[in-house]
Amino acid sequence: MKNRLKVLRAERDWSQAELAGRLDVSRQAVNAIETGRHDPSLPLAFRIARLFELRIEDIFDDGARR
Repeated sequence: MKNRLKVLRAERDWSQAELAGRLDVSRQAVNAIETGRHDPSLPLAFRIARLFELRIEDIFDDGARR
């Protein structure tokens, strides 16, 4: 699943470790999501969306046509 997490994090000048702390996950989890090796759970996707004040669909793209 493609996502904008790395861009959103960079816009705020946050390290992966800082974002991980804000989300209560490991830095490795943030890295895996950013690189597309892991899809976040639904509760984590909601936490990410709330943190960035965006909709989940504005951060994650599952490739489905609208």
